[in-house]
Amino acid sequence: MLSYEAARAKVIDVVRTRLGVVHTETIAFAESPASALGRISAENVVADRNYPPFDRSIRDGFALRASDAARPGARLRLIGESRAGSPFCGTMEAGTCVQIMTGAAVPRGADAVVMQEYARVDGGSVIFEQAARQHQNYVHAGSETRGGEVVVPRGTRLGYPELAMAAQVGRSQILVARRPRVSILSTGDEVVRTGETPGAFQIRNSNSVSLAAQVALGGGEPVMLGSAPDELVALRAMIEKGLEADLLVLTGGVSVGKYDLVEQALRGLGAEFFFDAIAIRPGKPAVFGWCRNKPIFGLPGNPVSTMVTFELLALPAIELMSGLKPQPLPIFKAKLSHPLEQKAALTHFLPARVTWPNNEPSVAAVHWESSGDIGAVVRSNCFLVVHESKLKHEAGDWVDVLPRRGIS
Repeated sequence: MLSYEAARAKVIDVVRTRLGVVHTETIAFAESPASALGRISAENVVADRNYPPFDRSIRDGFALRASDAARPGARLRLIGESRAGSPFCGTMEAGTCVQIMTGAAVPRGADAVVMQEYARVDGGSVIFEQAARQHQNYVHAGSETRGGEVVVPRGTRLGYPELAMAAQVGRSQILVARRPRVSILSTGDEVVRTGETPGAFQIRNSNSVSLAAQVALGGGEPVMLGSAPDELVALRAMIEKGLEADLLVLTGGVSVGKYDLVEQALRGLGAEFFFDAIAIRPGKPAVFGWCRNKPIFGLPGNPVSTMVTFELLALPAIELMSGLKPQPLPIFKAKLSHPLEQKAALTHFLPARVTWPNNEPSVAAVHWESSGDIGAVVRSNCFLVVHESKLKHEAGDWVDVLPRRGIS
């Protein structure tokens, strides 16, 4: 049985090796930036010129030659102003200064900007109460970006600064990887649609909803297929429909019970399996395979198990198919606020809350009844990771924490 780290590495290796061409599309984002937000760039965005394109003031004040105000109390003749978009067109001579605004071009001949807080206008002159230093308070042309430089590399997830940069260098559209279509199929005779009133021994299909949200957060396009019964022929038919997408995620029916038919149905369709269990709780009976040139994941049916195994296993496959390099799990350290011991020799992912009292991360496990307890995850903002190698911890120990995606 693989560790979760080895299982995750196996998914990445198989999908990377077998992945075909990542399909692309062009998005015109300038008028609707949200259409490109979170997408993965499929091209390098290159600067069209130097930035800034001129020596630019970063303060409101006065441009001058630093040598003319080497000591406090210097008086210089005021000969004009430079505003953003309307520069001073002359050349600075010794003994003169120009009023300048933030973002405006520094006049030729000037080599410093003194903030207006340290200057006083007196008639046609300006008295400087602070000595000037050469190159202060302005940035040189090309110091931020050089023309021809790649400013947004291929494979970058596009956020607001990346889109702003693309716009700054003259782009109004960008080539991005197409979102992979991810089929989601729940299984089980006990599962009914979310809008239905369940019978006494039935449950609503919450797994499809949580998986669709996780797929969208991961950069995929969810295709919700509903639920399949615990009957081999019907299940196989719905799996075949799911394989029309780029990736298939099933939930439920992957354990060893009499009616756990997912692996049997997949074998009948020629699936190849790489593992069918990982050494974690919740989520031990997790399946990863390949069928009809598509990656397939069979995740446990208990909701918390489904959430955890998707994050660990399916997410890196979606990232690769979205044109993104698989990202490491964003695990960080926090101080445990209470003693903790787990019995089973597995790595445990426990719903938990991390807080920052005294600017130091502190984590406490949330009470939960079982891997079916969605409410425990609602009350959490992370998963506390208790590794198989150390199942007992004391209060004050530093432990691993995996934050929940999609919440602040």
